[in-house]
Amino acid sequence: MSLNHVRPWRNIYRRESRQIMVGNVPVGGDAPIAVQTMTNTLTTDVAATVAQVQAAAEAGADIVRVSVPDEASSRALKEIVAESPVPIVADIHFHYKRGIEAAEAGAACLRINPGNIGDERRVKDVIQAARDHKCSIRIGVNAGSLEKHLLEKYGEPCPDAMVESGLEHIRILQDNDFHEFKISVKASDVFMSAAAYQQLAEATDAPIHLGITEAGGLVSGTIKSAIGLGNLLWMGIGDTIRVSLSADPVEEVKVGFEILKSLGLRHRGVNIISCPSCARQGFDVIKTVEALEKRLEHIKTPMSLSIIGCVVNGPGEALMTDVGFTGGGAGSGMVYLAGKQSHKLSNEAMIDHIVEQVERKAAELDAAAAAQDAAE
Repeated sequence: MSLNHVRPWRNIYRRESRQIMVGNVPVGGDAPIAVQTMTNTLTTDVAATVAQVQAAAEAGADIVRVSVPDEASSRALKEIVAESPVPIVADIHFHYKRGIEAAEAGAACLRINPGNIGDERRVKDVIQAARDHKCSIRIGVNAGSLEKHLLEKYGEPCPDAMVESGLEHIRILQDNDFHEFKISVKASDVFMSAAAYQQLAEATDAPIHLGITEAGGLVSGTIKSAIGLGNLLWMGIGDTIRVSLSADPVEEVKVGFEILKSLGLRHRGVNIISCPSCARQGFDVIKTVEALEKRLEHIKTPMSLSIIGCVVNGPGEALMTDVGFTGGGAGSGMVYLAGKQSHKLSNEAMIDHIVEQVERKAAELDAAAAAQDAAE
């Protein structure tokens, strides 16, 4: 039985939305919330861009966005799409012809910025290219590049202006009988973003892509994104997410999954529950967790691991995890398996042994999942 049935206060009721396809990835409806990132290499450097796409995909990215600022990038995009293990979104700014070229190059989705791409005629040309090549569109509204008439109307970027921009471009797509689109309304200000997304969620049934744009560095941007995206996801808003960090795209993917895992919306890899450590600890918790995070990166199976320094909270946490270790003093601690005490273990042997136990449990869970799939 799901914990959500036992503990209804844990329920998140996702907003109902239409489902579209971004390549082979379903977005919206009852599909899992997709995690997205963006390359930061020169698109014309095909080898470097493909390597970054592959690294992001290995970290769990469902979709990767690639900037297409010029004709040379359009030509490179075709090679990148051919080698990518995940759908590629072409990021289009300023020149609508790049959108047409990206569709022809095999992009799964075109991200267009309404404030930059040009008039309605040019948007229509991009829509036709998307239709002809069976790719979707993301309307990407950004507080930093709103249309002039909206800035004149509202005086400054604000949630009302951002939503109005998005709805204007939804109308253009729908008037052209194009419905394979999702939409985002991003700002670097958490309050502005949250207010805009809440208004947008009430105004359309289109899938929504969440993001706090230009969030900052690894630490500050993670916190800012966790607050902004976490609150919206808690309200049931969001069908894809991108954590925008001034950091390696792989870090964006990791943070995205951690946000989803913390809300119980999606699970991937080992969720380590660990204490901050104190004078009661029976071993070096901080170094142990750092080592385990690196050693367990290859585990993709959703599972939980508790690493607690002493017996104050350790046994209780271990009861709720697949594998656990609780410090007990005198150079050893207790290993828990499936919530039950299993055996004592020396602190020196702990890391290797815990990795072994996690790998064994992951194999068991994978085998059980495969058997269930076969039975169905």
